[in-house]
Amino acid sequence: MTSQHPCHGRGTGAALMSLGEGDGDVTADRPCVTRGSLCDPGGPHVPSVTPGVPAGYGCAGTTSVGYGLVTRELERVDSSYRSVLSVQSSLVMYPLWAYGTPAQRERFLPRLARGELVGCFGLTEPNHGSDPGRMETRARHNPSAGTYTLRGSKTWITNSPIADLCVVWARCEEDGRVRGFLVERGTPGLSTPKIEGKFSLRASTTGMILLDDVEVPEENVLPSAEGLAGPFGCLTQARYGIAWGALGAAEACLETVRQYVLDRKQFGGPLARNQLVQKKLADMVTEITLGLHACLRLGRLKDEGRAAPEMVSMLKRNSCGKALAIARDARDMLGGNGICDEFHVIRHLMNLEAVNTYEGTHDIHALILGRAITGIQAFAPAKGT
Repeated sequence: MTSQHPCHGRGTGAALMSLGEGDGDVTADRPCVTRGSLCDPGGPHVPSVTPGVPAGYGCAGTTSVGYGLVTRELERVDSSYRSVLSVQSSLVMYPLWAYGTPAQRERFLPRLARGELVGCFGLTEPNHGSDPGRMETRARHNPSAGTYTLRGSKTWITNSPIADLCVVWARCEEDGRVRGFLVERGTPGLSTPKIEGKFSLRASTTGMILLDDVEVPEENVLPSAEGLAGPFGCLTQARYGIAWGALGAAEACLETVRQYVLDRKQFGGPLARNQLVQKKLADMVTEITLGLHACLRLGRLKDEGRAAPEMVSMLKRNSCGKALAIARDARDMLGGNGICDEFHVIRHLMNLEAVNTYEGTHDIHALILGRAITGIQAFAPAKGT
């Protein structure tokens, strides 16, 4: 696999670890990405690793399997790092490639790939998380001025406080269709306040996107994205990376707790000699191994153009749920030490609580699978009830 997929990520993970992965979690004042940090000559160069985007415009032309391996190694360090990559690549660069014009690609993709620009993705709203079809953000076309006026708000947006480019999804007043808009930093009426007080993903910056009659030129509209298929196509790319990444966090927890139970002596011997401890380790290894093999198969299907979105939902749901359970067991096996940042398991556990929720909750993905199995959607009551 390594020879076929040179972007396997272990070197990237090691480079990030040298930055001190725990610091941002402990203090919440050292985010893993700031303006310009992605293009730091001494840092890991990962924004160009973008699934679904061929080589060109500064992009590496990475395979889906190669991208998955990178996200796995990033999240082995901290979910915040993988989250930043997911946003920059799958949610900003991918829609530019898939839905943008040649001029938009030429203008933004090379600088995003080099990390000179930081992007964010605005879909979730304060009143509409799992139900984006009811979004309240509106866009009004001004044909005489050649602009659109955007009004509304987005929340829980990774990187919004530092983003140079916001991919914002809004419903057009003229036809009711959802369109994608490229909103640039410095546009009058745009503000991106930071969300404070997080106990999860503390090493990344999260905020809102507030749009107060923001004027966006027509050339900043993504022309090939109409309806919710646009943002959902982006989310499918990002969810695929999460499926790999969550297992990387689980692997980190497994490695930590395995060494701990070998070293920790209780009742005259190492904890690892207890049958219950060995059973828990065996379960962890089994779930991680099965999950990684499923992700590998899905990656190959994606590269062959044969993957369905429901497959991605299945593995996002499975990986996050299993990784969260592994992190909880690992924390318990560490005893009182499990809540200390020295062992990092509690950090992974708190991060995975968020990862299990965003980009489709565990239950929402169950409903996606249920619809595929039965042909009946259960997201909302049937009309007339």
